[in-house]
Amino acid sequence: MGNVGLLYVGAALMINGLMLLGRIPPRSAAVLNLFVGALQCVTPTVLIAQANGNPDAILAASGLYLFGFTYLYVGIANLAGLAPEGIGWFSLFVAGAAVVYAGIAFWHDNDPVFGVIWLSWALLWTLFFLVLGLGKERLTRFTGWTVLLLSQPTCTVPAFLGLTGAYRSDAGTALLAAAIAVVLVAAAGSLDVLKTQSEKRSLHATR
Repeated sequence: MGNVGLLYVGAALMINGLMLLGRIPPRSAAVLNLFVGALQCVTPTVLIAQANGNPDAILAASGLYLFGFTYLYVGIANLAGLAPEGIGWFSLFVAGAAVVYAGIAFWHDNDPVFGVIWLSWALLWTLFFLVLGLGKERLTRFTGWTVLLLSQPTCTVPAFLGLTGAYRSDAGTALLAAAIAVVLVAAAGSLDVLKTQSEKRSLHATR
């Protein structure tokens, strides 16, 4: 995945996490989604056009469209006030594709760290499906925290490591990345529970 695009994917995920947490209005979040979505569609198109039919180069670029279409869809839907079910069901497709790309990273590219990152993204898109596609509103806050907490470790950090030539991928680093992802998801769950308990106490106090 292109490191420049990945850097801004981290920004878009952060904004979308804050949107799900109610900190940013959907229309305000739409603008960055459109910018990043366009970037993640133009970039792979250029890369594929310059690949001269190289299957590995085309494969490496193809996953960028998953982000491009997702962010364009979110941006347009937020500006137009569209119902979220379409984004949700598209996210189910993307989650499945992300699992496939994770397998490719593990066994084809010999890049276990990015395999873990793809699995983390598959989780995020699965949560989008549950919240937006199936209307599981009780998961909205947990999803927002999960997106926010995973946005930088799965996007911004590896992007900067790649841009500076410091990115490394081996079994030990992949296990560390997986452990960090699990801890962050658990933290998102804890933050959700704490907020729910706080709301319940506030509700009881007003009675």
